[in-house]
Amino acid sequence: MSATGKPAKVTVRDLQRLADEGRRIVSVTAYDAVMGRLADEVGVDLILVGDSLGMTMLGYDTTVPVTLQDCLRHTAAVVRGVRRALVVADMPFLTYQITPEQALRNAARFLQSAGADAVKLEGGERLAATVQRLVECGIPVLGHIGILPQCVKTAGGYHVQGRTAESAARLLRDAEALQEAGAFAVVLEGIPMAVSAAITAAVRIPTIGIGAGPQCDGQVQVLHDILGLFEEFVPRHTRRYAELGRIVRESLSAYCDDVRGGRFPGEEQSFR
Repeated sequence: MSATGKPAKVTVRDLQRLADEGRRIVSVTAYDAVMGRLADEVGVDLILVGDSLGMTMLGYDTTVPVTLQDCLRHTAAVVRGVRRALVVADMPFLTYQITPEQALRNAARFLQSAGADAVKLEGGERLAATVQRLVECGIPVLGHIGILPQCVKTAGGYHVQGRTAESAARLLRDAEALQEAGAFAVVLEGIPMAVSAAITAAVRIPTIGIGAGPQCDGQVQVLHDILGLFEEFVPRHTRRYAELGRIVRESLSAYCDDVRGGRFPGEEQSFR
């Protein structure tokens, strides 16, 4: 607790300390104030306002159509619900890839306008100069290597990375480049366990896995996947902890039946 009696805010130094002490970092996505508050209340360390909101909230097939304004609005909503967790905002497609100065201007909006604590960028060595520029200006950066959802069209889908010696070596170089550029941690997505373990052992900064095995310093999952709200398929890296989609349908069906049958509202839901 802080001196004011409020929960102490998680910082990037806290995440590094957790990793150094061998304690796992817990992260989930959230896209609104309610889910942000619920995740925060149970002690999640890092809440990612992912551009996966394109699929979970906006009905797109990929993250590519998600705009800067989309991410700013959802980040601000999550921030309003969170007191303790570190809130990291995904920078969407083509808001940081053109020049470091473009990335700096857009990243600043997430901190100044939306209240985020940090931003996340996809890419390794090729983005090192951009990451360094942001960090030098006081913007914490979470890196992201392996499967890069914003590159799904050029990659021809979502394919596990690091299965060849050449690809694994490239991922290690990417992680080391992000570390040297000043990233406070790096997401490893869709990477074989042995490769993730080697990267985690080689870098000082925490690694946060999604489909990258248990050896990472932490894990991140899409909230809609683990709660059963996204039902088109269950990703291999996901464990279902609830089936909220089914519960919501059952609840709404009962509501429809009660309204149509004249059982709702009753006297207790009415005024005199």
